[in-house]
Amino acid sequence: MNPRFRYSLLLLIVTFVMLYGFSRESVAAENHFQVRFLKSIHPEPFTGRVYLIFNKSGREPRLGPSWFQPESFIACDVTNWQPGEPLALGPETKGLLSYPKPLAEMDLAGYHAQAVARFNTTDPKIGTAPGNGFSQAQQLIGALRSSIPSFTIDQLVPEKPFHETEWIKHFKIRSPLLSKFHGQDTSLEASVILPQSYYQQPQRKYPVIYSIPGFGGDHQRGLPQAPIAEQNAGGVEFIRVLLNPQCRWGHHVFADSATNGPVGKALTTELIPELEKTFRAIPHSRARFLTGHSSGGWSSLWLQVTYPTVFGGTWSTAPDPVDFRDFQQINIYEPGSNVYRDAKNQLRPIARRGNQPILWFEPFAKMEQVLGPGGQLRSFEAVFSPRGDGEPLKLYDWETGAINAEVAEAWKAYDIRLILESNWKQLAPELAGKIHVFMGDQDTFYLNGATELLKQTLDKLDADAVVEIHQGKDHSSLLTRELMLRIRAEMVQAFLKYQAEMRGAE
Repeated sequence: MNPRFRYSLLLLIVTFVMLYGFSRESVAAENHFQVRFLKSIHPEPFTGRVYLIFNKSGREPRLGPSWFQPESFIACDVTNWQPGEPLALGPETKGLLSYPKPLAEMDLAGYHAQAVARFNTTDPKIGTAPGNGFSQAQQLIGALRSSIPSFTIDQLVPEKPFHETEWIKHFKIRSPLLSKFHGQDTSLEASVILPQSYYQQPQRKYPVIYSIPGFGGDHQRGLPQAPIAEQNAGGVEFIRVLLNPQCRWGHHVFADSATNGPVGKALTTELIPELEKTFRAIPHSRARFLTGHSSGGWSSLWLQVTYPTVFGGTWSTAPDPVDFRDFQQINIYEPGSNVYRDAKNQLRPIARRGNQPILWFEPFAKMEQVLGPGGQLRSFEAVFSPRGDGEPLKLYDWETGAINAEVAEAWKAYDIRLILESNWKQLAPELAGKIHVFMGDQDTFYLNGATELLKQTLDKLDADAVVEIHQGKDHSSLLTRELMLRIRAEMVQAFLKYQAEMRGAE
């Protein structure tokens, strides 16, 4: 070989190795981080989950991850992490969780990053839960940076104050039932919106509408700025109660469960009696009405079916799956069924826009694995699944999506269609005229299939239940002003009927 050629080849190889080695070292440096927290904000050692969240959107990364445009993020569980002690996070960190790909494969140049410590163990949110710690956000400058980025968790998410007015009141009680179950003080709370005549007619008592927000909502979202001006038939006015359904696992849907405890029982035997005494509500089932949307729609229907003599009717909109033979298109009872893939081995969508899928079960579920408690799918398991080793049992294998048949069998205790079908002879007299369910045929989260099955079952049972599928409506467009006014008018008529019966009995 020509010596000059040999020298040139050797130089090329050395240059390639140097460049390749530099690139690998740069990527390694780029994907290593240090996090610490200050003793001034959390004086005790911390055991729990720590996050680094990345985005390019310009908003604080801690406000993610979002469902439809999920940010990249990593998480790590720590034990007795000491104040001031640096925590190294990198591709080789034992137990590191990451989404949507391994940390070593993430190109984070130009991203903003922010650290979060989940100090609050009772709230489902990460970066906005009161008491959780977070750092300043900083931009990652890329592969040529000379040092490992360090994040100091030096701030706490402040408590969200409740701004009471003359018409809006905060109602919170300690629940003996839930406190005993959880082994610590546990409360139920709600916002109470008083009617216009409340102070002018101090002897008057009122019917109540209990509203339940959907997933992610609480008792402070969407409160009116002024008393609701009502011009209802017969001069009927309502006290409106917006319940808080949030818990550590997400949304407890007011169903008694092995993980969340006796939430429904606590609502019906503790909160409601106290609230009725405090705010001059009529203490009668025929003066208590339920409504809710999405997870709140499921909650309101569940409460009506489970406590048929406590409530006088539900108007449930776009409820979560009410028949588990179509759990967002999955028949969880079918042998061999898989959450991630259908019978044709195609990825299962979990959300759509029109007829176009925009979100799939597998990446959504794997995002929630990094999130930890508080995700929608894990929230379902916290309600429907038995408890095992301190946590709800998984309906499906997180890696493969294969459904656990024993867990699916246990879910039958919460299958509303199945409960109605199996117990209709006993329930029919108590639920007469009380069930109203509304769903869009283009529901964003494929919830319409289960509601259609519920309608078929109730039709076969010759029930007087109202189950309507609204053409062309999706999850957000279903609840129009027209439908809201109709629901209120139907509640008014139900209460007037009760009043007439009471007068006739005198």
